[in-house]
Amino acid sequence: MSQNGDLPILPGATLGVLGGGQLGRMFAHAAQRMGYFTAVLDPDTDSPAGRVSHHHIHTDYDDIDGLARLAGLADAVTTEFENVPAPSLEHLAVARPVSPGASAIAIAQDRIAEKAHFTRCGVPCAPYAVIETAAQLAAVDDGLLPGILKTARLGYDGKGQQRVKTRAELVDAWQATGCVPCVLEKMLPLEFECSVILARSRDGQIVHFPPQRNLHRDGILAVTEVHPQNMPKTVAQGAINSAKSIANGLDYVGVLCVEFFALADGSLVVNEMAPRPHNSGHYTMEACDVSQFELQVRTLAGLPLAAPRQHSPAIMLNLLGDLWFPAGDDKAAKPVSPRWSEVLALPGVHLHLYGKIDPRRGRKMGHLTLTGATLEAVRTTASQAAQLLGLPAVITADLA
Repeated sequence: MSQNGDLPILPGATLGVLGGGQLGRMFAHAAQRMGYFTAVLDPDTDSPAGRVSHHHIHTDYDDIDGLARLAGLADAVTTEFENVPAPSLEHLAVARPVSPGASAIAIAQDRIAEKAHFTRCGVPCAPYAVIETAAQLAAVDDGLLPGILKTARLGYDGKGQQRVKTRAELVDAWQATGCVPCVLEKMLPLEFECSVILARSRDGQIVHFPPQRNLHRDGILAVTEVHPQNMPKTVAQGAINSAKSIANGLDYVGVLCVEFFALADGSLVVNEMAPRPHNSGHYTMEACDVSQFELQVRTLAGLPLAAPRQHSPAIMLNLLGDLWFPAGDDKAAKPVSPRWSEVLALPGVHLHLYGKIDPRRGRKMGHLTLTGATLEAVRTTASQAAQLLGLPAVITADLA
């Protein structure tokens, strides 16, 4: 068992993670492949990560006894989602290396603090207003409408967001939140969405993946496409530079995803950050020589960071629980397994299911990554897979 700050932590040690979802599961798989033992703390006895880990601590994230057990098992601790209580990370950091740190997690948990950080780093945001009081609501500039009202905390995958066109709609939307702190963002003419995933070490070294072009449906990531032609080179480089500035401004350690909006005029504004591996980076497990999850292991353990290289064009399709209910909207319908045999007969198909027991509409059940020798081949396979699964057509981009 290493002491706090005793790095690097070599294979054979135990790495801990707060959170038992699919990101924790894929982190555990990456750590185990490299020779580490893993420990998961999650209150769900059937959590995807807990079911594949060497140790599964079934407690709440702020349970002192559970945190003590995790610190006793693990030589270092990370998190798989940003809504873990920041004080829990502070508590663990007294005894063990923790990355990312509690301060970075706290900023990512609050859109108001997050946007203030982006501004300090010189990274443009969409025009916005903070709404915490009735007076601030009344003072909102008309120029921010139409806009999107977002709760400051606990929003993800489109949750906690409402589009508003008029002041009356804004007032109603804020009252519908329970008058909690919110941010109103001006709606801008978007060309596309993209993200950058990077890893930063304790000594400030940064490596990154190529920027990903993303398509969301109903606020949930649906498709990621990664290849040299997926966006203009100036946009890609601008996103990389901004993501690095945001990570350096946090003195960040770990894997960080920063999401951006590319506007119709060619400019770029930051949307939000995720202090962890990200759905848009799942393709890295098959299309790159180092995955985002291996980089998470390396940053946590204090190992050298290898700059990742993408060796194949890739398209990632998210698989929601809706696929198990092909008959329509009947919520009482019995789930039916999708056409996996036909999908897996296609070339360059990589299926990942997350071990979740009950498929539900809107629930992330897995993803499909398509790789191939050429972009045309990957697009063809992705279109065939989407058709077999009953998914809408995939994104295509040739902008560089």
